[in-house]
Amino acid sequence: MTDQAARGTRKSGLDLHVGQLGRNARAGLMDAFREAIRTGRLAPGTRLPSSRVLANDLGLGRNTVVRAYSELINEGWLTGQHGSGTEVARRSAEPAADREPPRPPAAPPRLVYDLRPGRPDLSSFPREEWVRSVKRTVSTAPFEAFGYTDPHGRSELRDAIARYLARARGLRARADNVVVCSGAAEGLRLVAAALAKQGVTTVAIEEFGLQTQRETLLKAGLDTVPIPVDTGGADVSTLDETPTPGAVLLTPSHQFPLGVALHSDRRAAVVDWARRRGALIIEDDYDGEFRYDRSPVGALQGLDDDHVIYLGTASKSLAPGLRLGWLVVPDHLVGAIVAEKGWAEETVGFVNQLAMTDFVESGAYDRHIRAMRTQYRRRREQLVETIERNAPAARVTGMSAGLHIVVEQPGRTGAELVRRAAREQLTVEPLGFFRHPESTSDRDGVAVGFATPSASAWSGALEALVRALR
Repeated sequence: MTDQAARGTRKSGLDLHVGQLGRNARAGLMDAFREAIRTGRLAPGTRLPSSRVLANDLGLGRNTVVRAYSELINEGWLTGQHGSGTEVARRSAEPAADREPPRPPAAPPRLVYDLRPGRPDLSSFPREEWVRSVKRTVSTAPFEAFGYTDPHGRSELRDAIARYLARARGLRARADNVVVCSGAAEGLRLVAAALAKQGVTTVAIEEFGLQTQRETLLKAGLDTVPIPVDTGGADVSTLDETPTPGAVLLTPSHQFPLGVALHSDRRAAVVDWARRRGALIIEDDYDGEFRYDRSPVGALQGLDDDHVIYLGTASKSLAPGLRLGWLVVPDHLVGAIVAEKGWAEETVGFVNQLAMTDFVESGAYDRHIRAMRTQYRRRREQLVETIERNAPAARVTGMSAGLHIVVEQPGRTGAELVRRAAREQLTVEPLGFFRHPESTSDRDGVAVGFATPSASAWSGALEALVRALR
């Protein structure tokens, strides 16, 4: 087939939706084209079906389509040359001489450097190893894998995750207790909905935390009460003083955003509280893999697998775009959690599930985490040293783990530091953004991430931060 014939074949196969045309087919067709072009549904340069194909698709006479095309070309909506087909004009615009040209909206301030917390280095995603895992698993996957996905998740991935978490994070995990989800946000939504249906009305949460998590609990009909956070993590002794919550949401390995680990005495105390009250602990293992100054803190779930729901994700360790997360759920809650997903619920595609299985079992996941831990440790040290050298009055905390630190500067609020950073084309987030509305804490400052900038942008980001702190 010649190139010209191939182009003709491609053009003749285009599908085009034009809607109802009314009694006057030619006028209706022209109005439909004008509206589609005016609203941007047909972009400039879009090739249109041949008159013969469109006439056949719409059940019209070919002459009707030819006349409509011809008049639209004369009006400037379309262009056409013999042998090249018809397409939307490159400068299509509504022909009205008195119409004022649209005014573009004012551009927001351009932020060049992103130092927001909780965002990994996407440029370090292990593309080659991930592609190898995809090829190995998809090429040998059983036919049933291409069907609708089990709401529990693929059994191969659940088994691999259970063994990995038992080895690396100290969990008591079995494949039967693992539920695959599309990330931490969906995992918490499933848990919140299941708890609400079981009669839970209140969840205690740390006074500083993700606003999206508070919103998820509220949407499920659950009230939230804050518990204080200090240098030992969440002060769980206050749980006995609050209106009886049916659950508590904690980030014990690396409190977000303050960056402290839950003290060992408090870990034991909160488990005792859950047993006495018949309550549940929702453990968000935030940044659990990335600890720098000592061995990783084991997961709280390892102390009591009957009262702790573990929530993990590959969003920080690999990339959020994979939409991969997992819950490790007590036996008596597995059915309730899976019921919230249902068979019609959108879940993680089987390709990513199988690839993640191979990625974990081949050791590539461990290798990647170790490599990123080294890279992030180096970044963290450079960031802390730069602040201490250039802004010695600033207080830096939360350095032992994770992908961010907390910076507090005497005489300056977090909101002021954010504004100063924006003037330097830098974005950070104020602690106030993470504070519970009922918290009485007066801590203020900013959370500064160090993972996101590319290697070429890292030095510029540090210089911009220094200027904002001076």
